[in-house]
Amino acid sequence: MRHSERPQPALGKAVRQLREKAGDTQSDLARRAGIADPTLSLIERGYANPTWATTQDIADALGVSMGDLAKLADKFAAGEK
Repeated sequence: MRHSERPQPALGKAVRQLREKAGDTQSDLARRAGIADPTLSLIERGYANPTWATTQDIADALGVSMGDLAKLADKFAAGEK
């Protein structure tokens, strides 16, 4: 995955927070979500804009709904403005 022209840093922060809260490594989560470790790293660092399907796979791997992931990302986004 290449760097996105429209990165999603708030989504990345939300994914990282949920992953760390669950005690998972990036490799653990990437494997469960069916994505490469470097891809998850780019997403968490806010350098990527994952597809809807990839975001759904990550949410599923984290055991949260897309809505819950979006709400947490919105909280981060509100703090960044």
